Amino acid sequence: VGKRFEDLKVVVNGFGASGVACTKMMLSAGVKNIIPCDSVGVIYRGRTTGMNSEKEEMLKVVNPENAQGTLSDVIKGADVFLGVSKPGSLTREMVKSMAKDPIVFALANPVPEIMPEEITGIARIIATGRSDYFNQVNNSLCFPGLFRGALDARAVRITQGMKLAAAEAIAACVTPEQLSENYIIPGMFKV
Repeated sequence: VGKRFEDLKVVVNGFGASGVACTKMMLSAGVKNIIPCDSVGVIYRGRTTGMNSEKEEMLKVVNPENAQGTLSDVIKGADVFLGVSKPGSLTREMVKSMAKDPIVFALANPVPEIMPEEITGIARIIATGRSDYFNQVNNSLCFPGLFRGALDARAVRITQGMKLAAAEAIAACVTPEQLSENYIIPGMFKV
């Protein structure tokens, strides 16, 4: 959609293991403004309810303006929504409040945060974790390849750089000629 990573406002809904891991990947790729949310609301410096050591540690590098409130509050003007939370947590009205050409990764599975047909024509890019929609995001795209590479290299750990290289290699499987709103990530049998 012509937006640079460093200029994006990203809202992550669901800040458990998946949300934190995805956030770390986006930070490694150059995203600077990531606002995390969980079942309590926006995660911000000074919040006491529902916090843990991982969330506290992540606050050193996310939510730079210390936004507070609800998902509905912080999604206004956001470029990207990344959902790893629960069905129905994103509404059509919220997507309408996002920046021009919004990107929605509604990855709760099997029922996403919002069904793609509810935001077709509003969101520019839509991805889910489901195989019956375009742009299925699934960690099996990088497994077992990432582990095979690590074994071949005799690596003793998987680093953030290795994960980023794997993501870039997966993205490179889609040629510029193939790239479209409905084909941003290769299918399961194309990598």
